[in-house]
Order: sequence, then C-alpha cells, then structure tokens
Amino acid sequence: MKNTAAILYKKDGYDTSGKRLLGRQSAGEGFLKALVQYGTAESIYCYTTSRDEFGEFCQRIQPWINGSRQVSWIPFNNHQGLAQAGTLYHPDPRLANPAWARRFDDQRLYSICGVTHTIASMGVLENIANLILAPLQPWDALVCTSMAVKKAVDHLFDTWTEYLTQRIGGQPSINLQLPIIPLGIDCQAFNHGDYTANIRTSMRLSLGIPQDDIVVLFVGRLCFYAKAHPIPMYMALEKAAQATQKKIHFVLAGWFEDDRETVNFQQSTQTFCPSVNCIFVDGRKPEIRHGIWSAADIFISLVDNVQETFGLTPLEAMASGLPVIVSDWDGYKETVRHEVDGFRIPTLIPPPESGLDLAYGYLTESLNYSTYIAHSSLAISVDIEAASKALITLINHPELRKQLGENGRKHAWQTFDWRVIMAAYEQLWQELAAIRAVESMSVPTTPGKPRVPWCDDPFRQFAHYSSAIATPSLVLKLGSMSTPENLQHIRSNWMANFGADRRIPNNIIDTILGAIAQLGSASIETIYNLNPNIPQPELLRTIVYLVKFDILAIAQ
Repeated sequence: MKNTAAILYKKDGYDTSGKRLLGRQSAGEGFLKALVQYGTAESIYCYTTSRDEFGEFCQRIQPWINGSRQVSWIPFNNHQGLAQAGTLYHPDPRLANPAWARRFDDQRLYSICGVTHTIASMGVLENIANLILAPLQPWDALVCTSMAVKKAVDHLFDTWTEYLTQRIGGQPSINLQLPIIPLGIDCQAFNHGDYTANIRTSMRLSLGIPQDDIVVLFVGRLCFYAKAHPIPMYMALEKAAQATQKKIHFVLAGWFEDDRETVNFQQSTQTFCPSVNCIFVDGRKPEIRHGIWSAADIFISLVDNVQETFGLTPLEAMASGLPVIVSDWDGYKETVRHEVDGFRIPTLIPPPESGLDLAYGYLTESLNYSTYIAHSSLAISVDIEAASKALITLINHPELRKQLGENGRKHAWQTFDWRVIMAAYEQLWQELAAIRAVESMSVPTTPGKPRVPWCDDPFRQFAHYSSAIATPSLVLKLGSMSTPENLQHIRSNWMANFGADRRIPNNIIDTILGAIAQLGSASIETIYNLNPNIPQPELLRTIVYLVKFDILAIAQ
C-alpha cells in the first residue's frame, strides 16, 4: 500500500521568511520538513507547474534531507504520474478542482488529501461548500485540524445539503473522509537543554528585564481582530500586578499589520496596564521566534476571533516547558488540558441570529474579510477575572508553574510532535489506498459524456457552431501550401505555428503528407490506420489544423 503523497508546491504555502508570517505558512513549513525528515517512503514527490518551482522545492528541502532519498518531479501536465505517490497533498481545502481534473483519467489512480486552516474567509467557505458537488471519492480526505473545525465543516455540509435538497430534490451525499489530525510542531526545536538558562539570561539582558522578575509572553500576530484583542489581556495583567505586587513584564512577540494598530497596541498599555512593563519585539526574526520562550515564565493567548481554528503557539509554549493560559476557544479546547498544562479561560458568544447583518454585509461585500471578523471578534468575550486569577495563581506558585510546564512539555512531545503527526498522515494515506482498492466509485464517468459539465471538450461543447465535423470518412488531398517552401512559410510564422506542442511532430506530418501524395487522396480513417501509434485526438486536431492553412484540402 502507498503511504506517501506528492506535495502540491507553491512557495506561499510553505515559506515563513516573508513580511507577513501567517499560521498556515508556519504549519506548511513544519509539515514539509516533517515529511522530509520523518516520512518513511523511499521517494519524495513534488507536483508543480514548472521545473523552476521544482528546483525551488529541492533547494528548500535540501537542509532537511537525511540519507539518499530520491526527490521526483511530477509536472502539472502529467497528473497521471501522481499514481506513483498514491496521494496528492494540497496544503489547503481547495480540493474540488483537483477532483474534477482527475476525472479526465481513472479516478482510482490516486487519492486527494487537503487540510484546513482558517475557515472563516469567503473563499475557503465556498471551496469547502464546493466539495459536496465535486467528484470526490471515498478514498479522498480533508484533514480537520481539530474537532472544532470538523464541527464547523459538518455544519456547513449539513446546511448546504439541506438547501440543495429543497432546491433540486434528493439529498447529496458527502463521500470524502474527514479525519482529525492536529497540526504539529518540532518539539526538539524548543528544547534548548543545558543552554536554556544561558538563553534566558541573554534574552532578558537584551530586553532590560531583571532575572527574577515575572515575564508573561504572547506570541502571534499583533492584530486585535485576527488573533487576540490585547486590552482584555492588559486588564487581566494589571489585576494580577495589583494583587501580587510583583513586577510583571508582558512581552508581545509578533508583528503589526498597520501603523494605526501599532500605535493603539502600544498606547493602550498606559491606560489599561500602567503597572506592567509591556515590551514589543519582532516575532518574525528567527532569533526571537526561537529564543523568546526561554525568557518567559508564563504564556498567555486569549484568542477571541472566528478566523482562528487551531493555534500553534500554545503548543510551542508547552514544548518550551511554559504553563499556558488560553481562552476556552476553538482548537485551544483540545490542545490545552485545563489545570494540567495550564488554564483555559471561559469565553462568551452571542446566540445564533445575532449576526445576520454581518453575514449579509460579508456576502454582499459591503464588509470585507477583515472588517467582518473584526465586528465578530468585538462581540466575543474572554473572562478577564478568570484570566487574572489564573495569572495570580501561577505568579504566586513557582512550583505549580514548573509542574504545569513539565506536563505540557510531555503532552506536546507525545501528541503534537511532527514525528507523531507525520505517522498519522502516513497511516491516513495508507488507509485511503486501501479504500481506493475496494470501494465503489462515486459518479463514474460515462464514455462520450463530459468529464466536467461546465468545462467540456470545446469540440463537443461547440460542435453545433460548425458546418461539418471531421469524421473518419472525410477524404483529404494535398492543398496548395503542401510544398516544402510553403510549409516552411507556415512553420516559421509565429501565428501560424502557435500550439505546435499540442500537435504531432513535423516529421510525422511530412510522412503523412508523403503518403497522401502517393495515394492521391486518403480518408481520415486511412490516415489513422497508417499511424496507429499516434493518439487519435492529437492526430485529428493536427489534420484539421493542416486543412486550416490549405496544407490539406477536402477532396470533393
């Protein structure tokens, strides 16, 4: 059974070096690194549009390769080659188009596997909804990174199929698998061992923080509507500072999206947590991303928005041995064990039907994505009093901090390390291969019918435009442009020679012309018989192309 996948590679899905560092990019880079380091297949397959992209892929994975694993390129125009891997992996939920593309061949050739990240954007919602009507098979899968995501996807499928049933009758069935596999982290990257104390000392010195003071850490985008609103965290920290009379430093490691937000984040600290020393550092810098954890005593992330689905940073904090304080929200519910790894803080959301105006505005584009999630997030609350109590408890009890941190470290290694996650993916791909071998096919293709209803063969879809169709009985003779000199004029003209790679080679064309010259005329069927190894569609297009420029002519 095949237990690997060809990676659909586009740089944006796997690159963390850009100015905008997004969670899906960090997850994508981690997934690719894990596949290279921990995957058990002999070959690594890359599926791209160009050889340049394949070269970039090879360069990206080179530092991670151990041993002599082969790296193979499967070009987009050779998707039959995906059968070598057994599965096509998409770093997103956009599986409808790949499923339609597969219908041009045997739909049992390979499986398709995607993964969810944020599911709040209109584009992603539409892509997931499209999966219901797409020719996905029981051997395909959309990986949900948490039960929270799966429930949201199930809800979308339920409401969409209910509408389709009312609209057209009959209830569509969902054929693909929806396994839950969490995102992973490289736990070893957060294990500094004997160097932890030195890194802690150095990092604190660079930030001007005394070694014995309390440091609370937030890591992530510094965006009030797309990650976590800072003011509730500021207020909880101020309450904790007043209650404990300890000097607290709040380090926010991330990046801002615009100048107005930068000013508001920074100036709000003076109003809402004047007793706390707030420090902002650029979390995109590698030395910050890897070292800032050692400087902290407590990690906090009170996420309160609908675009968040999983959350990697609490796992990274746990792998670093930090106790965590997170909102009881989305995937955080499943990764952080309350009072075991840290504390989950209660959240509150308005009841259904309270946001129909937001949905309408989003659908009609009077609200863009950012504004839509901003309005939503401002109506979601995290219990500030509970957050402050959790902070106070951890600040006053260093042994508890240590115990919860150790619990979290073990949990991260056992459940979320990429070794564990990659093994789960390989198991999934193997299960998909087993299903592919025996399960009935959903909506098999019918000979002579469109593979894709709205994107059919243009020569069938528009056949009625023409006066006649080139049938096997059509008889052809040489035209006025069939002489070597005239042929050269045609072949050297860019407009006339366009698309040569989609026709049969010139040497075979010359052979066909020579045969017709000897016979005087020949039917298309005769030309078939003389050239049985040439694909008929390619030969037919070439024949009509030759008629187009009077290299061949219809015999009257």
